[in-house]
Amino acid sequence: MAGLTELTKDNFDQEVKESSLPVLVDFWGPKCVPCMGLMPVVEELAGKYAGKVKFCKVNTAENRRLAIQLRVMSLPTFQFYKGGEVVAELQGSFGQEEIEEKLQALIG
Repeated sequence: MAGLTELTKDNFDQEVKESSLPVLVDFWGPKCVPCMGLMPVVEELAGKYAGKVKFCKVNTAENRRLAIQLRVMSLPTFQFYKGGEVVAELQGSFGQEEIEEKLQALIG
């Protein structure tokens, strides 16, 4: 995935909490059909918001502890971080319009 940083428990703090840019974190799973459907949208948005928002993803099948630690209980889940803190979240059924609304609020 172009422009998306793969997150694990080892790099989460550095990539997200210490980022100078706002961050969108996409929690997904290989068996999550809606997650797979959103991937092209996320890639497109990553290009559109390059330099304004950092885009990251977490494969919850490989990073269960991180997902649990961050209280991600369902997929797909997007968390939006600013200054190292979660400022917004989308869960369940949502699309590009809702994601862009959160991104616009994030960058102000």
